[in-house]
Amino acid sequence: MNRDNLLYLVIGVLAGFIAGYLLEERMAEVQPPLRVHGATEATGEPSAAGGGPMTGGGGAAAPQPGAGSGPAVAAVRQLQERVAQNPDDADAVLGLANANFDISNWTRAIELYEHYLELRPDDADVLSDLGICYRAQGDFDDAVASFDKALAKDPDHWLARFNKAIVLGIDEGNLDAADQVVAEMRALRPDAPDLQRLEAELDRRRSAG
Repeated sequence: MNRDNLLYLVIGVLAGFIAGYLLEERMAEVQPPLRVHGATEATGEPSAAGGGPMTGGGGAAAPQPGAGSGPAVAAVRQLQERVAQNPDDADAVLGLANANFDISNWTRAIELYEHYLELRPDDADVLSDLGICYRAQGDFDDAVASFDKALAKDPDHWLARFNKAIVLGIDEGNLDAADQVVAEMRALRPDAPDLQRLEAELDRRRSAG
């Protein structure tokens, strides 16, 4: 069975449903909104809807679960065929990785993102997305390492820094390390509402002991 056949099943089931990425109810309030894969970010602010882990969303647009089963399945099949014919078709690899990301098929998304980064190692958005995948699987060290790589490529990458703070402070409970990242974020966007919510959550956890 093709490893991507899960896409067909899930997209069919989720047709017409706007997928969220809520790992827990409180995190939906803390984290900034998702940016849909394939969208641009002209203002530098996160766009699109949803809670949960953030995505850089670079590269080719991927089929969205709410887009309808027919066109979405056809688009996935086309990406699969392109990757099968040319495993080094970077745009197709990224599109298929994004499609797996969008249905939370983390293992396959990681495999595809890692291969894409072999082809285009300087993509900070994909490094950030890869970190999100690692986090979703509980691989927090790998997640932080991937966010750090994204920041090495793009020091102003807001979502990579934000996700790093979440992993450090909320997943690992390392509030001091998270505070250092938050201080960097405050220097970039001191009035960002998402940052204020994150700071409030970290303070709440610190007070709770």
